[in-house]
Amino acid sequence: MSEAAELYDAVLTGNAKKAEAVTKEALEAGVNPSDLLGKYMIPAMDEVGRRFECNEYFVPELLIAARAMKTALELLTPHLAAAGAKAAGQVVIGTVKGDLHDIGKNLVASMLEGGGFQVIDLGVDVPTEKFVEAVKEKQGCILALSALLTTTMTMMKAVIEALDQAGLRQSTKIMIGGAPITQQFADEIGADGYSDNASSAVALARKLVG
Repeated sequence: MSEAAELYDAVLTGNAKKAEAVTKEALEAGVNPSDLLGKYMIPAMDEVGRRFECNEYFVPELLIAARAMKTALELLTPHLAAAGAKAAGQVVIGTVKGDLHDIGKNLVASMLEGGGFQVIDLGVDVPTEKFVEAVKEKQGCILALSALLTTTMTMMKAVIEALDQAGLRQSTKIMIGGAPITQQFADEIGADGYSDNASSAVALARKLVG
């Protein structure tokens, strides 16, 4: 298992090639894919998040760690699915209609995957109806809404109202984020949570499914 332990360091340091190689070797050696994810990859991303919170890591380090995680996760996913492993939860994520910004949204999506969540990324400029359709399909999911513009953040309220009208609001936890978003705004529109960075978004999602 010592080789598999190298996976932790590979993810933590953002070494995607090493993460891929170690994952392949571990799977060929018969290591349980759930162990690789739960004992090495998720703790590594948790440590990445901790370092980010402490200003030891910055956005570039988050991005390369997330890329290494994603590389390893792509190899694990078929094995986890075959073994019937359950994700920590499902998150539907997207940037609201009228907003084409995706860097923050992509970072949150990667960190959530690193935290063991199954992420359905709807992309940017997402119409309200598309959010409603996705939530209807993924009953009981978390919906994560992103906006970078003050002119588009009001679309978050429109999405929440549409979910309410569709009878889906009670079964859906909603978290929001983006540069102009505040806790006060989240409270005003009736969101379940607000996060101001990708690291705390994972902690929030865990709290919401908990």
